[in-house]
Amino acid sequence: MKKFIYILLISLSFTACEDVIDLELNTAEPRLVIDASLNWFKGTEGKNQFIKLSLSAPFYDNEVPPANNAIVTVVDTNNNTFNFVEDGDTGIYRNNTFIPEIDGVYNLTINYKDEIYTGTEQLMGVASIDRVEQKNDGGFSGEEIEIKAYYTDPEGIENYYLFEVEKLSDNDVSLEVYDDEFTDGNEIFAFYSDEDLEAGDELTIYGSGISERFYEFMVILLQQTDEEGGDPFETQPATVRGNCVNITNPENYPFGYFRVSEVSIFNYIVKLKGV
Repeated sequence: MKKFIYILLISLSFTACEDVIDLELNTAEPRLVIDASLNWFKGTEGKNQFIKLSLSAPFYDNEVPPANNAIVTVVDTNNNTFNFVEDGDTGIYRNNTFIPEIDGVYNLTINYKDEIYTGTEQLMGVASIDRVEQKNDGGFSGEEIEIKAYYTDPEGIENYYLFEVEKLSDNDVSLEVYDDEFTDGNEIFAFYSDEDLEAGDELTIYGSGISERFYEFMVILLQQTDEEGGDPFETQPATVRGNCVNITNPENYPFGYFRVSEVSIFNYIVKLKGV
């Protein structure tokens, strides 16, 4: 829908430059948006975590309103309760006593405006990123820089991965998900390419272990947000439901997802071509 409106506005700018065009779009009551990714970075204790709560907003709004004054808790397999306390009125809820455990099950509960939202997820382990290789003659032009982050998939276990590559110069983040259906037990790589990538650019690569359900959620989400889309057979835009539900009022369902992951980090500086 956003792409359609954007194209429409461009067309109107060439045919009616002197007129102000106001498009009336359908609006809906705000829904709770749950951004709850609890990440245990390898080599750390994983105690410090945060959950961000906000509200859905109209298309033309430039600001995302925070969801304030919620009661947020996470309970683990061992019945430890972790209280997340809001940092001011930011909608960011923090906890500094979290205990991460591979394969542990965590239950999220949010009380917001007397409605209870819940979600359950398992903390998924991840293989370490072993090395990063750079190719300088990639892309259709043969001049793009391509980055490959190598890791070894554990044999005999179904694994799902989320890879995030952050380019620090412009805070741009690229997301990709992978499974090991055809690569079980092998050394494989996550791929990243950017036509504007230059020598000296600093990249932070995050490899996260994720559940099968979150993998499927992200596949749909990434298909819908692909800026280079247009294939008539691709997935059509629709509301992508996560793993959180409103048990008080099911029709007032939230957006977002509750995820718990072990994360491997690799910092890389893009090299000069020929080096």
